[in-house]
Amino acid sequence: MLKQVADGVLVHQSEFIQSNSVVVQGRAGVLLIDPGITRDEMVDLATDLRELGRPVAAGFSTHPDWDHVLWHAGFGVVPRYGTARCAASMRDLLATADWKDRVAEVLPPEHAEEIPMDLLGFITGLPAGVTQIPWDGPEVRILEHQAHATGHAALFIKERGVLVAGDMLSDILMPVLDLEAKNPIEDYLDALLLLEGVADGVDVVIPGHGSVGKAEQLRARIEQDRAYVQTLGDGGAPEDFRVGPAAPLEWLPDVHRWQLEQLAQR
Repeated sequence: MLKQVADGVLVHQSEFIQSNSVVVQGRAGVLLIDPGITRDEMVDLATDLRELGRPVAAGFSTHPDWDHVLWHAGFGVVPRYGTARCAASMRDLLATADWKDRVAEVLPPEHAEEIPMDLLGFITGLPAGVTQIPWDGPEVRILEHQAHATGHAALFIKERGVLVAGDMLSDILMPVLDLEAKNPIEDYLDALLLLEGVADGVDVVIPGHGSVGKAEQLRARIEQDRAYVQTLGDGGAPEDFRVGPAAPLEWLPDVHRWQLEQLAQR
């Protein structure tokens, strides 16, 4: 299941929207980022790690969307980190009596019965100002920003030349804004600038969904996403295949139109 994309960094891609689970090898165990999606996939991932002699030392969720806060007992009882705002968002959700029903409403119907919910969202928020994941492995820098979802963070592993981008910089999904934020367009553009600031040290970019890219693809994706967001903010029609007739997923044009409508109503 696991494919090595850089020294000590492996990826498993789910069938669901090409979701990427990321494994970073440390000294005594691994950092597991955004594992998913189905129960069987996570069992297979846990088995692969055991066979490699690589127990899970810690987890990290890049943001509080349901498909990035999953877990399986096979990974063990270890710290599962996220930003403080990510963890707070999950605490608020789990404090509601009907949280399982609310999550079930947004699950893909074809996988709904296969997604384990019992360990969803148990995230330990790292204190504000903490910029590195506390674990026994290569330095993993937290690049928190305001784009896409509350508490969203990308992770920069300088020693390995890897940028784990969360739900940004995808080759199959256009930028999806956090439309509950006060300034979603400005937030997204600022986040792209933040990621661009580490681009010189990146050899591999891993999006939450889609293909793993090389250094030149990282810059191309930043420019493509910037053009989309700027055009979206102007109320225009972006020349972006991800929302056109040849969109990788048939529902993406609908999401694009919804974003336009929501921004027009502001």
